[in-house]
Amino acid sequence: MDLHDFKDVAENYDRYLDVMYKDHDKHAGFQAFYLDLARKYGTGGVVDIACGTGAVLLYLAEHGIDVDGTDLSEEMCRVAQNKAEQRGLKLRIVPADMTKFHTDRKYSLAIIARSGFMHLPSSQLQRNALLNIRNQLTDGGILTFNTFDPNPELQAAMMKTDPEDYSFRLEYVNSNGQREKIYNAISYNPFSQLMSGNWKFETLDEAGNVIGERVRPLLMRQTYRSEVFLLAELCGFQVLDIYRGYLGDKEDLSDPNDGVNHTGNLIWIMQKK
Repeated sequence: MDLHDFKDVAENYDRYLDVMYKDHDKHAGFQAFYLDLARKYGTGGVVDIACGTGAVLLYLAEHGIDVDGTDLSEEMCRVAQNKAEQRGLKLRIVPADMTKFHTDRKYSLAIIARSGFMHLPSSQLQRNALLNIRNQLTDGGILTFNTFDPNPELQAAMMKTDPEDYSFRLEYVNSNGQREKIYNAISYNPFSQLMSGNWKFETLDEAGNVIGERVRPLLMRQTYRSEVFLLAELCGFQVLDIYRGYLGDKEDLSDPNDGVNHTGNLIWIMQKK
């Protein structure tokens, strides 16, 4: 199981992400970014893959986009469906593996936002997912997903991390109105390119004493851009654009040196050949 498969994580996901992204701009404008993509490429229908609790899915639906949602985590789907119903939205949100999912329709745009694609732990599963998604797209359909350019300094630091070497991430208020602190201990294996470890949630009483603790696993794969270009070619896609974040900073694909010194979030835009 992964972090997102747990009921307590799904129920608190929005709450701690709001705090996590509050003080930096790595996700600034991400909903508007996907709405622009949906208006440009999604006239034939949109599917939000790894939709989580619906941050993109619900935003698109509220702006009139014809969109379905799917996520490997049944708990995430449940939270997203409840939020949709509370907003008066009738959406199709189904638990499904992105390497296997199939619906009775095809889409002109498939979105894998945030870190959804990075939770596929092998290049074979990544290839399976891309081939399967390609089959769900209309001719010339568009797929977008995120990776990040690995940072050698962070990789070196994570290669020295012990399973109990927790670092404080944030404090937030959970769905029960209790304060919680989140810590994580993440290690990196340069051979498998896997980041693996645990997130620890500590529940506090009013005096700040720890009254509960939960540990949840996390597994993600770091994928280099050279791999993504190769995967795209093998799976019948053409890379149209690469964005560095959600604010319109686009790479020059005609310049092979443009991204040499970049480390950070990449948003890939690919078209089905």
